[in-house]
Amino acid sequence: MIARHGLDARRALGQHFLLDANLVARIARQAGDLAGRHVVEVGPGPGGLTRALLASEAADVTAIEVDPRAIAAMHELAEASPRLRVVAGDALGRDLAALVPAPRQVVANLPYNIASPLLVGWLRQAAAWERLTLMFQEEVGDRICAAPDTPAYGRLSVLAQWICVTEFRLRIPPSAFVPPPKVFSAVVVLTPRPIQPEPALFASMERLTAAAFGQRRKMLRGSLKTLGGEALLARAGIEPQRRAETLSVAEFDTLARLLGPAGAAPG
Repeated sequence: MIARHGLDARRALGQHFLLDANLVARIARQAGDLAGRHVVEVGPGPGGLTRALLASEAADVTAIEVDPRAIAAMHELAEASPRLRVVAGDALGRDLAALVPAPRQVVANLPYNIASPLLVGWLRQAAAWERLTLMFQEEVGDRICAAPDTPAYGRLSVLAQWICVTEFRLRIPPSAFVPPPKVFSAVVVLTPRPIQPEPALFASMERLTAAAFGQRRKMLRGSLKTLGGEALLARAGIEPQRRAETLSVAEFDTLARLLGPAGAAPG
């Protein structure tokens, strides 16, 4: 299929294909029991993981692809697999939850160049998803699951762990891919928490974490100056001399709830 459609992986599209049948089956199993689930896959490429998902008991698989060569390959696969639906287009900025009914899951080997913004978009609408089983560059997987006061802990850690239970499941070597990337990859499973914040609170958390980690070497009294600074920290019971990477997700939650809708602490 790769030869037939001239589907060589392109760096500009962040493409690294997984073709090992045993490995893609193992990745699909990380999503748990898919029976009756409507699965969305982003960036299927030649369809290695797609085939593993179709081999599960998923109700159907919707593959989102921007590369015309891969779209043609997916349409070929769909002719033999009526449970596969192919959607042409860019997944960024698209409401993927609107494409399929509940219960929904995302299972994807994400294009590395858009993986983080895709994840943040899904976190904003996490209540719509039962689970996200995603492959990232290992350093991104580390950041998602990092604990406070560790080098990898940052904005993505706080947002992901605030919204979901995060689990680092698999570490995959470059040799598993065609062509091999320069880094290891990681499969992370994110399970949305039962209670999700309102959109206004999520927006406050985004502004808060952007300010706190945008100047992470600064003390919080400086990095959060535009959001209320020492007054905000005092109300939260947090020492102004601390730095962002030392705060727990619960402490960030407290600060976000003290911010007004516009992201500034009310007087």
